[in-house]
Amino acid sequence: MPPEISLDQLDRGHRAIVVRVDDHAQGDIIAGRLRSIGFVPGEQIRLQTYGPIGREPLLVQVGTTRFALRRAEAARVIVQPERAA
Repeated sequence: MPPEISLDQLDRGHRAIVVRVDDHAQGDIIAGRLRSIGFVPGEQIRLQTYGPIGREPLLVQVGTTRFALRRAEAARVIVQPERAA
């Protein structure tokens, strides 16, 4: 089984399952917002693409919805990459 990584380390076009969203402090607003828009344990996500400068922003698909995230935001999302078929 592949090791857990942060979402900002996932390769373009790859899928993963959300393991958790890490809080940087108690009551972390950004982590809470990530959970509220669908980054919850067990959810399948796909890193669609990312910007040309510093790989930012990241375009991530959760279900049928796409979100643009900063790398710092994506680093809070811990995922389990899916194995290549």
